[in-house]
Formats: sequence, C-alpha cells, structure tokens
Amino acid sequence: MNKKILSILLLTIITCTTSFAQKNAAAIFDDSLVKPRMRIIIDNDFGGDPDGLFELVQHLLSPSVEIRAIIGSHLKPGDGFDPSKESAIHAKQKVEEVLKIMNLSDQYPVYAGSNFPLENDSMPQQSDAANAIIKEAMRDDTKLPLYVVCGAGLTDIASAYLMKPGIANRLTLIWIGGPEYTELASPPPGYTSLEYNLGIDLKAGQVIFNKSSIPIWQVPRNAYRQVMMPYSSLLLKVKTQGKIGEYLAANIERVMKLGVKYHFNVGEVYIVGDSPLVLLTALQSSFEPDPSSSQYVLRPSPLINNQGLYEVNNSGRNIRVYTQLDVRLLLDDFYSKLALFNQKN
Repeated sequence: MNKKILSILLLTIITCTTSFAQKNAAAIFDDSLVKPRMRIIIDNDFGGDPDGLFELVQHLLSPSVEIRAIIGSHLKPGDGFDPSKESAIHAKQKVEEVLKIMNLSDQYPVYAGSNFPLENDSMPQQSDAANAIIKEAMRDDTKLPLYVVCGAGLTDIASAYLMKPGIANRLTLIWIGGPEYTELASPPPGYTSLEYNLGIDLKAGQVIFNKSSIPIWQVPRNAYRQVMMPYSSLLLKVKTQGKIGEYLAANIERVMKLGVKYHFNVGEVYIVGDSPLVLLTALQSSFEPDPSSSQYVLRPSPLINNQGLYEVNNSGRNIRVYTQLDVRLLLDDFYSKLALFNQKN
C-alpha cells in the first residue's frame, strides 16, 4: 500500500477513535445499543441550590442525549448562595469542577450566561451563552430535536429569542419554574407568590410566556417539589459512589449544616427539583418517544404579570404543564447510573 495513503488512513482512524472516546467519555452502556435521540442545551444556576448539580451529573451519564452546550446562569441579585455580581461565572466554574471530577474536562462547551437579569422585555443581555443557543437552534445539518432545559431563570434563552426570534420554532424549552396554577394545585405552606426561579428574572419569564411562541414544557413548583431524595438514600446510594458521589453528597450536607447554623431545620429529605429535566428528556419512552410515565395538561400559555402571577390569555399557544412526575423512574435511574459509573472508574 502506498505510504501516503496508509498514513492518511491511520490519521483518520486515530482522529475517529479520539473523537469517539471524547464523545463517549462518560459512557456506561454499550454505545451500539444506546445512541442519542435528541440534542440538549443545559442551562442552570449551578452556583446556587445544589439540585442543579444532580441534574448535570445524571444528564452527563445519559447517552440518549447529545449535550451541545452547558450554561452556568446567574442567581437573583443578593441570593444567599452567592450574593456576588458574578454568579454566572461562578456557576460555570462549578460545571468545570464537576467535569474535572468525572474526568470529562474539555469534553463539552461550557459557557457563563449573563451575570444580570434583563432590564426590560425588549433588550437582550448579550452573552456567549445566548449566542450558543442561537447557533445550535439554527443548525440545518441534523434532524435530532433540540431541547433547551432550564433549571433556573430564563435570561439566556429569552436573550437568544430577542436576538433571533426565528429560534422559536426550532427548539422546545423545558423549564423548572413558575408558581402553581390555582385550578391544578394548591401552593405550599408559607409560599411566596413570586416563585424562586421566576423571581431570578421576571422580565425574561415575561418574554418567553408573553411575547414568544417557543414551545414550553413547564414543571411548576407543585410538580418539582415532588422529587424528594431521602438523606438515607443520599448516604447509601450517592455518597458511596466514588468521588462524584461524595461531591454531590457534600454539597447537600453543606446546605444542611447551614440550616443547623441558622436554625432552619432542613429535615431528612432534600428536593432535587431540577432533575425532572432528565426525566423529560433522556427517559422518554422507547416507542412514540415522550415522557409517557409523567402526567401533564395542555393549557393556553398564560400572561405573567409584574407580580409574577398568571393572567388568562385565551389566545396563548398551548403549553404542557406537568402535574405528576415519575419520581421512582427518575431516582432509580440516577442511583443506577452513579453505581455503573463508579464501577467503570
């Protein structure tokens, strides 16, 4: 064989092998059996409530999703988890921390979103994160559906929409956030009318619900509060699973210790409320793919007012509002993937 042709073939094999190894660095299943069925962009406030870290790790261990970008988004100004003015930058650092622990550094594009919420519902916050959303949404070289999964505020997806409204019919937004719909569920005791994630950037919520036509799968407060992990399971099924298990458990225990310090009793369960982002994507049914074990209602998208409450919008497009989540499937999958990953590392 011609030496030049041989060298080209070898280079091709090496390149393909390297690409394969990078793409499947966290693989816990036979790659010939489980392949990506969708693209996702993960957007979460990883520097805040540690539930986002659980969602991130589970998504990283889910080969049926192709992670196209990971965005660290900002917290509400003055938030107790990170009161700085660089909470998005710190969120990006947390992502990089997780990837390093899992030996996945440099395997995924990681961006810091805007450090600040929208000033109004017409002007975007410019960021590499918003540009990454636009770039991925506008691709024409793949038929895999795109989901933008958000477990915090909506600054970056709202900014992307304001910059390029054409992304609206090229993706589905799955959002953990928003208060209860009064006809579907009652709010919890001592609730705040402005739900936490919506309160991170109310104007961004108004852009997405009131102005855009983006398809929405919403997991409001009454639904995401269903995903409760017992401390007993954290100790037995998470903390025992290598460095990443210890890391996740330590982040929950840090919050528990703060609770003791400030006389706030966290109890013996923790709400990992961002994990439904995995349930509604990676854990869709085999045939007629859909999150078929969870329940939702279709309803016209409401208008969100300046108090963060819903107002009737009879002309709103239909959105999914999830009412019941398959918590057993979600947590069984998480514990099993952690164990499998620990066995291989």
